[in-house]
Amino acid sequence: MALDPTAPLGLRERKKRAARRAMSEAALKLAAEKGVEQVRVEDIANAVGVSPRTFNNYFSSKEEAICSFIVERQEQVLEALRDRPPEEPLWEAVSAATLETYGRDGEPNRDTVKIARSMILHPSVHGEFLKAHATVERVLAEGILERAGAGPENALNARLMAAIVESAVKTAFFNWLMNEGTEPFLETVSVLLREAAAGIPSLTGPEPVKKPKKQ
Repeated sequence: MALDPTAPLGLRERKKRAARRAMSEAALKLAAEKGVEQVRVEDIANAVGVSPRTFNNYFSSKEEAICSFIVERQEQVLEALRDRPPEEPLWEAVSAATLETYGRDGEPNRDTVKIARSMILHPSVHGEFLKAHATVERVLAEGILERAGAGPENALNARLMAAIVESAVKTAFFNWLMNEGTEPFLETVSVLLREAAAGIPSLTGPEPVKKPKKQ
């Protein structure tokens, strides 16, 4: 019997998510306090009262745990998308679910800019950061396809739409990070999604140079 993708999460899955979230939050906290290089898997496991072996059942490395919040946030976007009215146009539903999810915690605190930059730009963490974004793009594409209906053409368009949304979020985040938090993250995401919906009119390029007619 096929599982209903819209069914509520079972108790076991909720517990697994809670454990994963606790370890991810501990990894982030320890990395912020001690620096990424000084954090060990044992430290993260001890912080939440589990064994290193249990930690390794959830994450392959401390860097993956640090970046796990990215994947969890996208799972929340997927849940928000499933809750959107069924008659709502697809792009509007995806945009609304994205903004709703990222807006729950409000604008990122500017005090976290220095910590976020030092962690995200750390060579080993940056690689996991990009891998996490690739994962959430796939998760969102599956959610879009679930709403749009299966089919070869829909599958291709779902991946494209997910890539556009994820690029908007990632671009807004790095814009916020590199500008010391002075550029509002949520507003930038909203603007980028609106421009994408309108065909990104700002990317018009220079006027073509007219070649002189041959005499």
